Amino acid sequence: MPNYTTAAIRTVALVGHGGSGKTTLAEALLLQAGAIKAAGSVEKGSTVSDHDPLEKLAGHSLQSSLVNFPWRDTHVHLIDTPGYPDFSGQAIEALAAVETALVVINAQTGIELAAERMMRWAGNRGLARMIVINKIDADNLDLAALVQQIRERFGRECMLLDLPAHDRHDVVEVLEHADGDADFASVAAAHRALIDQIVEEDESLLARYLEEGADPTLAELHAPFEQALRAGHLIPILFCSARTGAGVRELLDALSALAPNPAEGNPPPFYRGELADASSAAFHAQPDPSLHVLAHVFKVIIDPFVGKMGVFRVYQGTVTKDSQLFVGSGKKPFRVGHLFMLQGKDYVEVDTLVPGDIGAVAKVEEIEFDAVLHDSHDEDHIHLKPLDFPKPMQGLAVETKRKGDEQRLFEVLHRLEMEDPCFSVERHPTTNETVIRGLGEMHLKSKLEKMVQQYKLEVTTSPPQIPYRETIMGKAEGHFRHKKQSGGAGQFGEVHLRIEPLARGGGFEFVDSVKGGVIPGVFMPAVEKGVRKALADGVVAGFPVEDIRVTVFDGKTHAVDGKEVAFITAGRKATIEAIRVASPIVLEPIVNIEVVGPEAAIGDLTGDLSAKRGHITGTDSRNADMASIGGQVPLAELTDYQSRLKSLTGGRGAYSIEFSHYAQVPPQTQNQLAAKFRPRDDDEQ
Repeated sequence: MPNYTTAAIRTVALVGHGGSGKTTLAEALLLQAGAIKAAGSVEKGSTVSDHDPLEKLAGHSLQSSLVNFPWRDTHVHLIDTPGYPDFSGQAIEALAAVETALVVINAQTGIELAAERMMRWAGNRGLARMIVINKIDADNLDLAALVQQIRERFGRECMLLDLPAHDRHDVVEVLEHADGDADFASVAAAHRALIDQIVEEDESLLARYLEEGADPTLAELHAPFEQALRAGHLIPILFCSARTGAGVRELLDALSALAPNPAEGNPPPFYRGELADASSAAFHAQPDPSLHVLAHVFKVIIDPFVGKMGVFRVYQGTVTKDSQLFVGSGKKPFRVGHLFMLQGKDYVEVDTLVPGDIGAVAKVEEIEFDAVLHDSHDEDHIHLKPLDFPKPMQGLAVETKRKGDEQRLFEVLHRLEMEDPCFSVERHPTTNETVIRGLGEMHLKSKLEKMVQQYKLEVTTSPPQIPYRETIMGKAEGHFRHKKQSGGAGQFGEVHLRIEPLARGGGFEFVDSVKGGVIPGVFMPAVEKGVRKALADGVVAGFPVEDIRVTVFDGKTHAVDGKEVAFITAGRKATIEAIRVASPIVLEPIVNIEVVGPEAAIGDLTGDLSAKRGHITGTDSRNADMASIGGQVPLAELTDYQSRLKSLTGGRGAYSIEFSHYAQVPPQTQNQLAAKFRPRDDDEQ
């Protein structure tokens, strides 16, 4: 067993925008805790977290990295995450494994895009949140204005837990101290405001506080403080300089004394059933080491030396290196031969993991992202509350430079896909394109570099086809009789069906309302297969059809010639016939876009987006002379937008996109897409 209990564990994710100093802060925490002898440097590529060669080359994090260390009487599991929006999938996945999110804000640049998003995502996940203002040693700072900006943006629950002191070479903690000197604001006022906020969580404590006027003791404040963190009624603000070490010890003390342990945090719900949704039975794991094991795989690593590695958080039970575990609903267990904790690139073998611990197992091919590990068949079909990842929209069509590498390309892309929940691979049979999709140009560039550096595979790229979709506006019926006689055994199948639109995002529903066995039940899966094939191939312009309900209500078979292949064909062609008369339309993806650039260029940027059929939702001043524009724009209009942005901002602009919804394309666009579509000959019915 480890030399600590679940109550002593703290699980923490360092999140925030790129350049806020998260990796340097992780080094400072490791150094302060005695886990390393000297702090590494991002610039020199010597940090514990940024150990990947591509990260050293890029000068910033590309993936989440795990470290752990003891501090006082606690054991801290810390996940350092990338900050640039292109790599937000790696940051979001860490939220599934922790109780606390440390949102790091650069004192020089203020609140940036990733910090805002991580505050929202962590809040939606029910995590305790703390804001860490880093780089307080920089020149020309207005920390009072930054605190005011934080409160305006995130609410009055953002309260000072410490204040910079002695020209920002130190900090003074304000929960225990009612007086003292600070570089700005009043220690006494910050202390009083914090106490007032905490006691509101405990009615009896509040009544006594108001009646007696004396401060509660620290022991009395502990429970309501953590309750306020869990409820989101308190978001402490701390100051530090990872470079000089100012405030680092105080940050560790705050995590040790105030952050929730795995038994105190808001546990994410598990679901028992085929799907992790509200239709399944929800329950919470119990952080009891004596119960059955429940652990969640929140990260997959494909290591060139170790192979496939699943990184997981233990929620219930005890995992040992002799454990027999199942993966999801798999019936065959695997034996944990080696059990690891990760320390950057190092895999440290351990004997036992208890609830709250974060560990890893290697060379288990069945493990995949979001899988639940368990040690009992009674725990089959268990899922953890799914994370809400942004949909990858930025795309590139790829093909190998060398003939004969096509199969290897798919193998490498599959490995990259396993590692990153926001990286996807599509194969378009109509265009013969292999398309990779990510969250931005930087994201895709890192994948291409990894293909070359790690897998020695070179590809060429080109702009991909836009992922249009098709749907219908009206109801219709379709009918097809497939009859084929060629001298021997024939084929016969007849299908009558009706179609109707579903709400946008409704997907696909297949309904069997056949009466009297006119289509035998054994052939109904074949009918559905044919329907799905028609929807996948598209009817109007060759794009997948969605948001549709297909109801099969009649048909015929033949005692001898009734065949599965006949009902596949009949189902497909009946669907095509119905869609053609149901007012079909083509949909295009609309993305939320945020553009950051110099204030002097905002007018040009706004006009450019409007010319791209964009809808501007607002502008916001950032810091210095920078501002941001928010809006929605069709993805098809953003081809080569990076070059356009560079031209309009003199190279100082940046943008990020995330999927919003699908909307109908203009009639002219639909006509152009339909004119290019060449359905297969046997579809021309």
